Amino acid sequence: MVQKYQSPVRVYKYSFEMVMAAYEKRFPTCPQIPVFLGSEVLSDVTSEDGSLHVIERSCKLNVDAPRLLKKIAGVEYVYFIQKNTLNWKDRTLLIEAHNETFASRVTVIETCSYSVHPENEDWTCFEQSASLDIKSFFGFENTVEKIAMKQYTANIKRGKEVIEYYLNELIAEGITEIPRWVPPEKRALIKPVTLPCTPRLDLDSLTQSSTKDATSGLSGAAEPTTPDDKLDADYIERYLGQLTPMQESCLIQLRQWLQETHKGKSEAGEWKAEKIPKDEHILRFLRARDFNMDKAREMLCQSLTWRKQYQVDYILETWRPPAFLEEYYAGGWHFHDRNGRPLYILRLGQMDTKGLVKALGEEALLRHVLSINEEGQKRCEENTKIFGRPITSWTCLVDLEGLNMRHLWRPGVKALLRIIEVVEANYPETLGRLLIVRAPRVFPVLWTLVSPFINDNTRQKFLVYSGNNYQGVGGLVDYIDKEIIPDFLGGDCLCNVPEGGLVPKSLYQTEEDLENSDHIKLWTETIYQSAHVFKGAPHEIVIEILEGSSVITWDFDILKGDLVFNIFHSKRSPQTAKKDPATSAPGVNNVQLIERSWVLGVDYSMVESPLMCREGESIQGSHITRWPGLYILQWKVTGHVSNSGTALPRVDDVLASLQVSSHKCKVMYYTEVLASEDFRGSMTSLESCHSGFSQLSAGTTSSSQSQSSSLISR
Repeated sequence: MVQKYQSPVRVYKYSFEMVMAAYEKRFPTCPQIPVFLGSEVLSDVTSEDGSLHVIERSCKLNVDAPRLLKKIAGVEYVYFIQKNTLNWKDRTLLIEAHNETFASRVTVIETCSYSVHPENEDWTCFEQSASLDIKSFFGFENTVEKIAMKQYTANIKRGKEVIEYYLNELIAEGITEIPRWVPPEKRALIKPVTLPCTPRLDLDSLTQSSTKDATSGLSGAAEPTTPDDKLDADYIERYLGQLTPMQESCLIQLRQWLQETHKGKSEAGEWKAEKIPKDEHILRFLRARDFNMDKAREMLCQSLTWRKQYQVDYILETWRPPAFLEEYYAGGWHFHDRNGRPLYILRLGQMDTKGLVKALGEEALLRHVLSINEEGQKRCEENTKIFGRPITSWTCLVDLEGLNMRHLWRPGVKALLRIIEVVEANYPETLGRLLIVRAPRVFPVLWTLVSPFINDNTRQKFLVYSGNNYQGVGGLVDYIDKEIIPDFLGGDCLCNVPEGGLVPKSLYQTEEDLENSDHIKLWTETIYQSAHVFKGAPHEIVIEILEGSSVITWDFDILKGDLVFNIFHSKRSPQTAKKDPATSAPGVNNVQLIERSWVLGVDYSMVESPLMCREGESIQGSHITRWPGLYILQWKVTGHVSNSGTALPRVDDVLASLQVSSHKCKVMYYTEVLASEDFRGSMTSLESCHSGFSQLSAGTTSSSQSQSSSLISR
C-alpha cells in the first residue's frame, strides 16, 4: 500500500529572498537535522540572465533502523537525489527528491515548494507532499514502512524550525531585507547594494524590495489568509487543535478528495468548487475512525448522503417542537464546562419516556434529538470564537434520579437504541464528556442494553457517580465551575431545564395518528427516490406539463457507475410503466417508458444535450419548457468504464454499503415542476432544503442559464 503525506500551508512572515537565504544555509550539512549527514553537488546550472538556478545534489542520510535490519540490507546509509529549481523571476523554489538507494525495492518521492503568499508579497508559503511505496524488502516490508513513516514525520516540523533558526541567524548578522531579482537591462539603473549574505545568493541580480523590517511583519494590518482550497498550519492549530503531521495530512487529503468530487459549473461555464463540509466536521469523522482514511471517508459519505436524503441540514429551520414537549422533555443547554464546552443537562430520571413516545412518536422524538445535536455544533463554533481555542464537542450532564423499571419499557428502549444508532453514525466525536450522576441500582440493567450500541471512543468519556459521590473533590466541581452547578444538584445556579414529569394520557396519539403525521419519517420516508440502471435498461420518469414556459427542476446523485442524463419531449403517450423482467428483483426500481418502436425525432425529441454524469457527482439543474405535453427524464448507462485520475477510491467504493453489487448503476433523484412566474434561477425551490451540504458548509453553489442549467458537484 502506498503511504502518502500532504502538509498544510506553512507561512513564514519573511520575504521569499530572506527565506531562500536561510534555506541555502542548510547545505552542505545541517546539524539541526541529525539524520542529514551531508550533501554533494552533482550539477549546478544558472541561466544567462540569472533568473533560473537549477542545482542537483546527492544527499546522505543516516536511518535510525535496527542494526540487524541494516546488516540484512547491506547498507549503513541511504542516499537521495534532490533537484532544486529556483526561479528568482517568479519567486518560487521547487524541490524534487527521490531515493537512489533500493530504488528497485522502495520508491520514495517528495515534492516541496516555496512561493510568495498570494495576499502578501513579503511573506512566503511552504508546502510539502510525499509518497512511500515499499514493493519488497527482504520480508521486512511492514517494519521498514513503520520506521520510514516515524522518521519522516519526526523531521517534518523540524524543517520549519531549521528555516526559522537560520532566519534568526541572518537577522543577527544584520540582514533584514534582501533585494529582488531584476532583468540585466535594468540593473545599470539601480544603485548597487552591499549586503552580507550567503555565497549562493547572487545579489548583483537582485534589486531592493520595499523597505520593511522582516522581524515585524505587517504592523496593524489584518493577516492575509490562504486560498479556500488549502489549509494553513496556524489556522489548524487555532481552530482545530494540535494535530500530528500525519493527522494534518489525513485531514488535508480527505478535504481535497471532497473538493475534487464536488465541483460545479458557474454561469460562465467555468469550474468552481462547491462548498464542502466544515473542517471541524471532517475532522470528527477522522477521529471517530482513528484517522483511517478509508473508514473515515466511507462513514462521512454515508452521513452526507443521509443528511441530504432526509433534509437534516435544515432541521433547525423547519423543526418546531410541540408546546408540551418543551414542558415534558427534561433537557436543555446550561452555560459551559471548565474547558469551554457547551453544557447540556438531561434529567432522564424525571422524563416519562413512555409518555413521550406515545404522544410524539419515535420519528418526532428523533427529530428533536437531532435538532439538539445541530444546536450543539453551532454552540461549539460560537465558543471557539469566544474562548479563542478549538472547541469541537460538548459535555452532557445526565441526572438519573427517579430512574426505575418504567424507563425500561420495551418500545421506549427500542426508540432510545435507534436514536443512539443514528447519532453515533452521524455526529461522531461531538460528545466530549458524559457525566452521569445519582445512578440508581437499575442503571446497570439499562447500561447493559445500550452499551453495545456505543463505540469504545465514546464509552471512555463516560463518568458515572452513584448516590452523592458527585459532590465535593473528584465530583462535578472538577469539570464544572461551582457557580453554575444546578440547584437541583446542590448548587447555587438556578437551572431553567424543564423538570419533566408524567405526560398526560390525553396527549397520547393513536398509531393511526402517528402514521398520518405530516413530518417526513427519517427512517421510512424521503422526498428522494432511488433507481437502478442497467446496460440496455435505462430508468425513465414522465412529467406532464400543462402550460409552456414551466420549469422542470431536478436534483440527483450518482451513487454508483457512470450515467448519461437525457430529457425528451414526447409526442406520444407512454404505455403503463413497464419493468424489464431481467431487472425486476425485490428492491430494484427500474422503469422504461420509451418504446423500442419509437423513432427519435419523430415520436419524441431531445430538448437538452446529453449530460455525462460520473460516480459521486451531485447534479442540480432545470429546463424551461417551450411546449406543453409529456417530458421524459432518462438515466442511461454510458458503457464507459470510469478511470479516475486520483489515487483515492471512487465514490462507488466509498458508498459500497449503499449499493448492491449486482446493480450496474444507482441514482437517487428528486424532481419538481415550477410555474415560470415563480422561478428565480436554477433550483429555486430546492436551494433552501435539498442542495449540497448546506449548513455543514455554511453555503451552497447554484447556477442558472436562460433556457436550462445544471450544477454538477464532483
